[in-house]
Amino acid sequence: MNHRQLSLLAGTSYWIIFFAAIFANFFMLERIKADPLGTVQQAHTMVRAGIIAFMVTVVFDVIVAWALYVLFKDHPLSLPGMLFRMMHAAIMAVAVFALPIALEQSTADGILAQVHIFDTTWLIGLFFFGIHLLFLARILGRPRLIAIFLAIAGLMYIVDTCAHFVLPNYADHAEVFLMLVAIPSIFGEMALAVWLLVRGGK
Repeated sequence: MNHRQLSLLAGTSYWIIFFAAIFANFFMLERIKADPLGTVQQAHTMVRAGIIAFMVTVVFDVIVAWALYVLFKDHPLSLPGMLFRMMHAAIMAVAVFALPIALEQSTADGILAQVHIFDTTWLIGLFFFGIHLLFLARILGRPRLIAIFLAIAGLMYIVDTCAHFVLPNYADHAEVFLMLVAIPSIFGEMALAVWLLVRGGK
């Protein structure tokens, strides 16, 4: 594959990840947290679709990692950047195991316990994803604004994961940390996805 084809593949895969993650997170996972027993018992088809959506994000995360590695393989940070994203994908795949088990639970506490395992495992994976974004920002270089947003997002992922485990009162600051992670991540990664489709590889 030439550079333009790799760029299109990475950009398209990014958008698939975005839409699959939005469905899995906001239409499935948040609904379970709001009404664990009702959702699992009455909307189990949606839950199963959400689990598949998370699996899809893992598949395309690997594709993005590989495509970006080949696209920027001449850069010395390309290999470690790919490996850290692969680590995130592998940990995410392990995290998904908790969700089918949640479907087997008969109490709200049992369901939420499995969701908590998923969230905590995924949170650890995001630490490594943050490192990947720091490397990617350095590898990309230009457009500079996108690289800056990616670097800030990567740093915030790392800080947020550490804060979860270090701060006993993290819940009191959760909304602030969410904004610190979400804003640069949305701007940086969505801009990168658009750039890959429009300009990447040219």
